[in-house]
Amino acid sequence: MVDDKKKWYFNTRTEQAELGPKSPIGERMGPYDSEEDALNAWKIVEERNRKWEEQDRGWR
Repeated sequence: MVDDKKKWYFNTRTEQAELGPKSPIGERMGPYDSEEDALNAWKIVEERNRKWEEQDRGWR
């Protein structure tokens, strides 16, 4: 079981990393393993979306 209090989150409103799920769920992304990953949340999302779009094209 993952301890969410030891994971990092990205607050989309303040654009800050937070240790533990402090912000309302609609304002945070995560969890991430490190503060650096949380601060790169938008980049990680863009990369994942690009990969999924490529996979979807492969299924068509």
